[in-house]
Amino acid sequence: MSSLGARASASASTSKLAHIPGWSVITRYSRSHRKSTFLIGVFTGLVLGLGSITSVFFLAERRERRRRRRKLRSYGLDEEDEEERRRRELRGRDPIQIRSGQVVRGVEGLIGNTPLMRINSLSDATGCEILGKAEFLNPAGSPKDRVALQILRDAEDEGLLYPHTGSCIFEGTVGSTGISLATLARAKGYRCSIVIPDDVAREKVELLTKLGAEIQSVRPRGIVDPRHFVNEARARAEAFGDVELIGPHPTGFGSSGQAGSDGGQGEEYVHRDDLVVSSRRPAGDVDADAPEMVSENQPRGFFADQFENPSNFWAHYNGTGPEIWRQTGGLIDAFVAGAGTGGTLSGCAAYLKRVSCDPDESMRGGGFITRPGSAQEVQVVLADPQGSGLYNKVKYGVMYSPTEAEGKRRRHQVDSVVEGIGINRVTRNLQMGLQCIDDAERVSDDEAARMGRYLILNDGLFLGSSSAVNCVAAVRTALKLKRERGGDPSPVVVTILCDSGARHVSKFHDDDALVRLGVTDAGSADISDILDS
Repeated sequence: MSSLGARASASASTSKLAHIPGWSVITRYSRSHRKSTFLIGVFTGLVLGLGSITSVFFLAERRERRRRRRKLRSYGLDEEDEEERRRRELRGRDPIQIRSGQVVRGVEGLIGNTPLMRINSLSDATGCEILGKAEFLNPAGSPKDRVALQILRDAEDEGLLYPHTGSCIFEGTVGSTGISLATLARAKGYRCSIVIPDDVAREKVELLTKLGAEIQSVRPRGIVDPRHFVNEARARAEAFGDVELIGPHPTGFGSSGQAGSDGGQGEEYVHRDDLVVSSRRPAGDVDADAPEMVSENQPRGFFADQFENPSNFWAHYNGTGPEIWRQTGGLIDAFVAGAGTGGTLSGCAAYLKRVSCDPDESMRGGGFITRPGSAQEVQVVLADPQGSGLYNKVKYGVMYSPTEAEGKRRRHQVDSVVEGIGINRVTRNLQMGLQCIDDAERVSDDEAARMGRYLILNDGLFLGSSSAVNCVAAVRTALKLKRERGGDPSPVVVTILCDSGARHVSKFHDDDALVRLGVTDAGSADISDILDS
């Protein structure tokens, strides 16, 4: 039979079966049954395959457990001890595990541990190793970040400040400390009120404004004047509340000196060594004679007092100084820095003197080396701008600036284009490490301006005026040590790179502004006289 006939016969047979009752249902069931059987087969195969893979995993896990038990037994431990150790490690951890060193907690975690960089142009030109501690890389751009953080932490630890209560931080500053306080105040839940002289670089005022600080500009005056920016900040903190919580420190001490480049010249001053914290009375309490009932939730006014608050000194004694020692491996011959409040210089000086004169056994075992011919004791040198009296205080024991000579004094004298360092009185923070300062270098405005331009052109370092002063003094210190030793080994000198030149564009890095302020070599990058000194 042909295929055509076969198909016709099958079709006829099918048509006949179609007349059987229920045939259509049987046909549909048969087709559905075939599909179900196929799916069941596929599913069964998958299950068997997964079972085989799972059995392989279980086998591998049993082998790994046996291997781990053998290793633990070799150390004299058992599996229960190991599980307990893991539970202790995990106890109290956050659900998301973050490796330390990669992520920090907020802006506070960015403060400190700044790199120590070799200033190539100065090192190559002098044949010495001149290193700069890059403090301008702190989040608010200066070493004052360390100070501001330490001041606020200490106040919180002592119960003087509580965040998110409407409390306000008051400070008198020429810029950097105010910027650091304003930054941290925002991060920690405080308001910030800054009193600043009206002759500082405008970039600082603009930055403070952007940070939300309340700003009051005042004319530069002597420190004995109640309207001096520091005294004004203190008065504003006192006026914030009607209850004074903290009076003079029982262990505090005063020091006499001269008011200077922070606001005036030649006026005797004995500073009031106290801490101002004021608070407002509870709402509805109108009885001025009522007992002082101050709760933690009441807003407080806190005077940071960077010049006299010892938290400034301890921030550098416990932070900057140890970092420098570790980063140099103890191979440091001299430390050079300027003094504004004096905290950076005296804090680092006190620490470096201690560890270099009597390093403890833990440091001796930590890989620190004493080079043949190197100085056992770190030499500490003050970098002082013109108009400051600290140079004479360190060199000769007398607080005196040449600008105080008869015929040169002016009531509101601008002594230097340099901001942030230079003063004519001994603050408490400076006094705490004054005995550790060995020598001083005086730097003129011309030298600072030329060094600032030189670092831009040769190292790509755009730094502020106080950093330039530090670098001039560091070069002179390095050359002096090199001459004393005959150049072998090369002296290692560390200085502080305080802040970026971005805060000084309108003043220190503006040639026209420098000329108006009396800098004769504005725009020059010639430091040959410094290298020949």
